[in-house]
Amino acid sequence: MTNPILVDRLDHIVLTVNDIERTMHFYEQTLGMKRESFVGSEGQPRHALRFGDQKINLHDSTTETPTKAHEPTSGFADFCLIAAVSLKQVIANLKATQVPIEAGPVSRQGAMGALRSVYFRDPDRNLIEVAEYVDG
Repeated sequence: MTNPILVDRLDHIVLTVNDIERTMHFYEQTLGMKRESFVGSEGQPRHALRFGDQKINLHDSTTETPTKAHEPTSGFADFCLIAAVSLKQVIANLKATQVPIEAGPVSRQGAMGALRSVYFRDPDRNLIEVAEYVDG
């Protein structure tokens, strides 16, 4: 017997970073994400990067919240984002912002089929994959 799927999609992820401002600037410049600041449920200022219907929340060593990773560590993440534009445009922007590409374009398998991907690192050395689905 197979258990029913109880979740639909990701809403957000949380990155632990060394410098929230530097991280927000990087993601704004390289991927066009929009910064968002808000007051958390604990009354503390919080920061996030919004793209589409998702966001990346940011914590640093001073972030006070009872709901965070057991051992928050910067540079520990490895995740894939689907491009809203052609991968060619993503690569051009990475070059324009002087972000080195570590791998790619390479073929990968995503949640919904074949991908073409590039890999690079953010200021905390998290591995970021940006991909486009390949037709057919």
